[in-house]
Amino acid sequence: MNAKNRKRIRVIGKILFVFYIAFLVYFLLLSDWYGRTGVMQEYRYNLVLFREIKRFWEYREQLGMFAMFTNLFGNVLIFMPFGFFMPMASRHRSFFSALFYSFGLSLCVETFQLVTKVGSFDVDDLLLNTIGGVLGYIIFAICAAVRRRYDHKKKAKRQRRK
Repeated sequence: MNAKNRKRIRVIGKILFVFYIAFLVYFLLLSDWYGRTGVMQEYRYNLVLFREIKRFWEYREQLGMFAMFTNLFGNVLIFMPFGFFMPMASRHRSFFSALFYSFGLSLCVETFQLVTKVGSFDVDDLLLNTIGGVLGYIIFAICAAVRRRYDHKKKAKRQRRK
């Protein structure tokens, strides 16, 4: 892949990253669908790791599969694009950067929900969101490795023709 195409892909990645962040802010903090219309009277929080995960799993029959899926897998899935696009839009491309920034963004979201009382602060969400960011980064790393391998084979093929 030539430098022009590589730059174009990075620009597209940055644009998609900005759109994703806007979507994330709306969905996690403002969305009517996610129950963000009213302000609660009290602060809600969970500081015990795996408490809510265990509760959603144990009461999956009563809560419904959609509620369980949304809480357990939705928190992972919604942060996967962050882990994928963050290395495209940033100079920080390491696994630990993805881990750190995924955790940091999740901590900001959870803290904002607690302070504004539009949600609850949940350490399980921190864990699940961070796992999602890391999985997104792993997918990015695999895609980048496949692209590099393809580019290397293409370059070797051109050199053999000369």
